[in-house]
Amino acid sequence: MTEQYISSVQNPKVKKLVALQQKSSERRKEGLFVVEGCRELMHCLEAGYEIDTVFHCPSIMKARGEELPAGFLDSATSIEVTEPVYEKIAYRGSTEGIMATVHSRTLGLDDLTLRENPLIVVLERVEKPGNLGAILRSADAAGADAVVICDPLTDLYNPNLIRSSIGAIFSVPCVACSSDACIGFLKQKGIRILTAQLQDSHLYYDTDMRQGTAIVMGTESTGLTDIWRKAADAHIRIPMLGRLDSLNVSVSAAILLFEAVRQREGMNK
Repeated sequence: MTEQYISSVQNPKVKKLVALQQKSSERRKEGLFVVEGCRELMHCLEAGYEIDTVFHCPSIMKARGEELPAGFLDSATSIEVTEPVYEKIAYRGSTEGIMATVHSRTLGLDDLTLRENPLIVVLERVEKPGNLGAILRSADAAGADAVVICDPLTDLYNPNLIRSSIGAIFSVPCVACSSDACIGFLKQKGIRILTAQLQDSHLYYDTDMRQGTAIVMGTESTGLTDIWRKAADAHIRIPMLGRLDSLNVSVSAAILLFEAVRQREGMNK
């Protein structure tokens, strides 16, 4: 462990950290991303990610009652920063006085370890990091095997995604790929493709989700493209009893995921 100290907001390391938070191109170039908060960092470590550099402000941590876990800094460079510096680099409003740069890694479809009847969430061109983070939380809660983001419009290490997922980005295997590649993978594995759509669809609770299932959703504005509609084994919908015709995609994902959980639990009784 190497210990350093920074008191200037103009320090190059501070500028680099801010750039990593703000620019996906910088994250790709450096192969690094930023994680803020003790809980999120612990999830990150438990998932086997490698910490590059830890930035911590002892006075903020003390005020929040936070302590660095034993052995947390053993394999990373540690940099103590002053409160003004931490205020510069802090991404979220409520902070714990600790963040880190972490080495990114890329999972492919062939890296996924699936159980006998897997439950997978597939998202086509969903672009809002907050929605992706919320879906990852639901996927974690439902024990989903993976989340696959097809033709992504945001990168998996966007700070808003990490923040909104409260660390589920590390606990649920997450893959980015093309729709063609994902469809080929699901067909090869014999996993049923259920597309969430209003047209030509059946109520979701009348659809069998007990076998290997991929729940596929698109954007709220345009829905799924034809490639998914044609590849589907079944089209499902959530009944809309009010004046609006759609739910937030993260809410829809939670409803459909826990219907799969309900059906599978009933099968085991």
